[in-house]
Amino acid sequence: MAGVGTASMNIIICGAGQVGTHAAEALVQDNHEITVVDQDASRLRAISDTMDIATFCGNCAEAQVLTEAGAGDADLLLAATSEDEVNVLCAVVAKKVGVAKTIARVHHGAFFDRKGFNYERELDIDRLICPEYSTAQEIASNLRNPGAMAVENFARGAIQMQQFPVANDATAIGKSLSQLALSGTRVAAITRQREAFIPDASSVVERGDTVILVGNEKDFHEARKQFHDDKAGKRRVVLMGGTPMAVWLCRRLHNRNFSIRLFEINRQRAEELAEKLDWITVIQADPTDRSVAEEEHIGQADTFVALRNADEQNIIASVLAKSMGVTKVIAVAHAATYLDLAYHIGVDHAFSPSRVAATEIRRTLEEGPLQQLETLADGVVDAYQVRVRIQSDVVGVKLKELKLSPNWIVAAVRRGDRAWVPGADDTLEIGDTALLIGRHGTEKQLKQLFGTE
Repeated sequence: MAGVGTASMNIIICGAGQVGTHAAEALVQDNHEITVVDQDASRLRAISDTMDIATFCGNCAEAQVLTEAGAGDADLLLAATSEDEVNVLCAVVAKKVGVAKTIARVHHGAFFDRKGFNYERELDIDRLICPEYSTAQEIASNLRNPGAMAVENFARGAIQMQQFPVANDATAIGKSLSQLALSGTRVAAITRQREAFIPDASSVVERGDTVILVGNEKDFHEARKQFHDDKAGKRRVVLMGGTPMAVWLCRRLHNRNFSIRLFEINRQRAEELAEKLDWITVIQADPTDRSVAEEEHIGQADTFVALRNADEQNIIASVLAKSMGVTKVIAVAHAATYLDLAYHIGVDHAFSPSRVAATEIRRTLEEGPLQQLETLADGVVDAYQVRVRIQSDVVGVKLKELKLSPNWIVAAVRRGDRAWVPGADDTLEIGDTALLIGRHGTEKQLKQLFGTE
């Protein structure tokens, strides 16, 4: 992610656990002023011994504690204790005592799922982050397309963007974009003979092209088939551990050309998962047992993902799977100290939820009215997101009437809980976030049009 630097901020972090500690490490490196609040004095001593930060001992859900810790002058409060309810309450109280912006870490999907009660909107919390969900999303992106774009964070995975070559036998070859079934999607850019351009409806797809496709989650896979239909058969994925992260990962991979087997050692949990995830195969067994691994032919899998809450088991299982012939092995390491070890002993990819959360927090801090997300097509094309503000000339104007250079397109729009690929008659409203794709080096026009200069 290419971000724009931010001025030094006064930040309070509540909770000196893994997420809070890694967030503090990352934010100190960015020269922010950090105060960590926790009820455990020994944790505070440990963190202050390794970082130049302030600490305050107390219950972060209490208004008096937050006030004494400096909340009235804080630009941001991150609630990152191990308890969801404490974090939500802490963020609510923090706003009441004067904190400008709040982020709360949650674990349970009920807090995070905007389709039900929207905790962010109703409780005035600026951002809820779920490290386990974000990690599942990153693993899913790695499996679907190792070159998946950062834009997948644009709307919590509801909008996807991938860059891929047009297959020699693709049905799209020789057809204009208007002749293709692209409902809910859009070809944002085409690279042809090392030259990239922003296509319109009359642009014809040619053999040898590389396309950047943007679309909603529901329609993306079918649209992609017209350019690059994977006829190699379903990829075989083995998951170990019936954790919430595994459930989210299964849902992210649903209808994605994957054949999934999930191993869960607890019988009751295995039965629950089999009922909840009826498109996968759930096996009640322990794949760290070599006899089980051999009997279930785990070595024939294309990918093995270890998702238990025990880091050592995840790493051991990944190494075993690799030794049996699995092409790609992925391990989750909740303690980031295990990451280097995992790579050293042959794990192909290791993900730490606390590190993923720290990255997401930094990304949130870097969000300005105009933010670069990605550079594409060998540096020729850029992806930006822009927040539509009240002073912008684009408010209420149909996209077909927008004074936008042919070098740029509005590829997606996020409005509240909804995200979609817009049509020519759609408009942008105050508070919307728009995803724009265009030629590198021409972003000055965006700043003028959207009033972000």
